[in-house]
Amino acid sequence: MKTQLLAGATLIAIVASASANARPMTPEDILKIKHVTDIAVSSKGNGIAVGVSQMPDIADGAKNGTSERNLRVAFAAGNMRDFLPDDMNISGIEYSPDGRLISFLWKPEGDDEKRGLYAIPVDGGGHRKLASIEDSNITGYVWGPDSQTVYLMAAAATDKARKKESKAGFNARIYEEEQKFKRLFAVDINAGDDAEPREIGFKGEPSAMRVSQDGRWLAVAAAPTTQVDDSLTSTRVHIVDAATGALKTIVKTPGKIGDFEFDRTGKTLSLIAGVDKHDPAATTLYLVDASNGAFRPVTEGQANAAVDTEWMADGRLAVAMHVGAQSELRFYDRTGRLSSTINPGGLILRNLETSGGRLAVIADAPKHPRELFVLNGRNFVRWSNHNDWLKDIDMGTQRTIRYAARDGQQVEGIVIEPVGGAPNGGAPTIFRVHGGPEAHDSNGWLTSYGAPGQVGAGAGYTLFYPNYRGSTAYGTAFSKQHQNDYAGKEFNDLVDAIGALEAEGLTRKDKVGITGGSYGGYASAWGATALSEHFAASVMFVGISNQISKFGTTDIPNEMYLVHSRKWPWENWQGMLDVSPIYHVDKAKTPILILHGENDTRVAPSQSYELYRNIKVRTDTPVRLVLYPGEGHGNRKAAAQYDYNIRMMRWMDTYLKGDGGEMPAPRFDLPQGFSGASEAKTED
Repeated sequence: MKTQLLAGATLIAIVASASANARPMTPEDILKIKHVTDIAVSSKGNGIAVGVSQMPDIADGAKNGTSERNLRVAFAAGNMRDFLPDDMNISGIEYSPDGRLISFLWKPEGDDEKRGLYAIPVDGGGHRKLASIEDSNITGYVWGPDSQTVYLMAAAATDKARKKESKAGFNARIYEEEQKFKRLFAVDINAGDDAEPREIGFKGEPSAMRVSQDGRWLAVAAAPTTQVDDSLTSTRVHIVDAATGALKTIVKTPGKIGDFEFDRTGKTLSLIAGVDKHDPAATTLYLVDASNGAFRPVTEGQANAAVDTEWMADGRLAVAMHVGAQSELRFYDRTGRLSSTINPGGLILRNLETSGGRLAVIADAPKHPRELFVLNGRNFVRWSNHNDWLKDIDMGTQRTIRYAARDGQQVEGIVIEPVGGAPNGGAPTIFRVHGGPEAHDSNGWLTSYGAPGQVGAGAGYTLFYPNYRGSTAYGTAFSKQHQNDYAGKEFNDLVDAIGALEAEGLTRKDKVGITGGSYGGYASAWGATALSEHFAASVMFVGISNQISKFGTTDIPNEMYLVHSRKWPWENWQGMLDVSPIYHVDKAKTPILILHGENDTRVAPSQSYELYRNIKVRTDTPVRLVLYPGEGHGNRKAAAQYDYNIRMMRWMDTYLKGDGGEMPAPRFDLPQGFSGASEAKTED
């Protein structure tokens, strides 16, 4: 099977030499990684505010918890300083339009404290509260152009009577019937400490806001209900009067929506949206007439995915575009005509922000996580380096390959070779299958708690990240190829990749493992059952095992119908059973580790129970089920992430590096220094 090496020229520019003391990456290293998650650009040109996120350092005794975000300000390349104490975990970083303040959302310590809007002066001084809502947390905000009015989005008001009843034990929840909408407010931050935010009448569940340059209009993304299903399939942009909330128009795009931005005149919106209700993802760029909601496509039918947009001061629209596994920066004029394209030289562009003529970008690459870059002419200059220690990590070579599937379809994926290269005959290989499947892996930083990446490469594995059918960034037609074909061509693409990697000398076809979460978990379950002959190990995370019961237990049944199955289970009960891993347990010879968050509402933990019980009762195949209390559709806390990574790698080591046999011990020793490691064991 012929493969093609892609993007080699751009990789040369970003490969850095490892230090003489280079060592492999470890699971403990993943906890140390810092990511730039937010950027805001000063209109005065005197700084870029940066949110830097990191997990608690439980390896050094820190209290277990979720990621923490700190505020830093960059003044030039390599010139950055902290702006708040380290113990302030903040979000929602913005500059006031006049550039005097950096604002952020913060919840002080204390049970009764709510998340409020705070700010710190750029020119010096301590932070202060700008606004709060007495009975709920502020969840989002936008500045008015006068730098005086701030528009707030807040959680629903606390029902004090219900809270009292709940404390008395009457805490029953009425499923999907007691929706309480978020609320919109406006506040004058110069009106003094006693100024009360003024509620803006709005009906619906808002999720994002933008304000026009003249301050007259708010563009509000909102769903008709609070249900997750509607947030995905029915969210639309509403143009409303900023003072009264009176509806001007609704942008009635037929499918999912993504980023949207007012231009400098307030007459046009850029909008990333789906082309129809069956489009798996919002990837097409539109221009919208803000006066009447009329919209027209700019990139419909193109083999790419628009990711983020920003209007420049000169009227051009900057768009971060993902094209397959790579990315580029595009500029369009006001009419939607493409005016120029910039190749970022191997960077994967994620988010754009602009002000005062400066364009800042969050971007990553194969050798580093997300950092701050600034566009200078046609070049991106790196302004931050939060993981300098990575220079001491010996990394495997990473590249994009393309191969032909059995029906001739061209498919891409990203390969990370073992450190030092694959031995003769190939290396044991781990397929890491992304979820969605309306997503894609880019040829950037690919190491996290659920993605072996450079940890796997350092342990001698070839890693493969397939952008199988259903993936985005290859055009809507490609992303729709998986529809009405659960576990069909989409998962055949995975099997066909094995031969392609073997032909490259990268893979031992008898030592291939598969892992992934959500839809990637479905692929991992399918690989361990229906496709068991092809995979020697499987690690399934929050995955699907029964397409019939999944419909009745998920919070996105309509989304499943519209963009995945294209039919309801009762239209073909047997067909849905045929594409369920539990139906193929008789073929299951692949040792499978099943991991699931106990509070998952997207893919219920019962999906993992079903697969575990069927394999346990019907076969002698090694199987283990691990549940994470308090976690949902993905592990958020540091200890659960570390536990996941260790278990995944131990499972792969057991069944891909040797002849297999007994499962790894259910408990493992924690390294010295980890919080709660006094007994040196974790709970299974």
